[in-house]
Amino acid sequence: YQRRVHGYINRRKQMKEVPILVLDFGSQYTQLIARKLRESGVYCEIVPYNEKIEDIKKRNPKGIILSGGPASVYAKDSYHPDPAVYALGLPLLGICYGMQLLTQHFGGSVIPATHQEYGKAELKFESDHKIFKDTTCGQIVWMSHGDRVETLPAGFEKIGYSENSPYAAIADEKRNMYAFQFHPEVFH
Repeated sequence: YQRRVHGYINRRKQMKEVPILVLDFGSQYTQLIARKLRESGVYCEIVPYNEKIEDIKKRNPKGIILSGGPASVYAKDSYHPDPAVYALGLPLLGICYGMQLLTQHFGGSVIPATHQEYGKAELKFESDHKIFKDTTCGQIVWMSHGDRVETLPAGFEKIGYSENSPYAAIADEKRNMYAFQFHPEVFH
């Protein structure tokens, strides 16, 4: 037990003090997102999707990840963060449901997909974007969604796609916001 605790403390000291908050919308992969960040040496904390903006500010994050979730953003009882999250000026990464939240919040449209994706998909790059640095066009990614982005919000551009997701990755460089329809934390 002492070895395990001591090992955790040593790893914590080695982590970059770049606190990332993961807003949890109920994804089965939220814990995996946090684990992958920590394995990469990035300190992160998971908080509920409805964390108060004052509490988020107190944590002084350097970036926020909007996790996936089992709901549809257009459902009457869908989960949404405090809208002030989008105005913090912090880098934002939306994953799956998080991508759909970003799209909806900034005026794009999300619709039920005619072909739901659950499993492996080939990710193609629309451009040589910095977020794909050291990755390969045509890589296999994990999709798990029943909805998809139909129309991009103003300021966002398509940077990646798959056979069934015309907007598998999007970016708004000016606002430092990125989103993936796939789950980068899942590797198969």
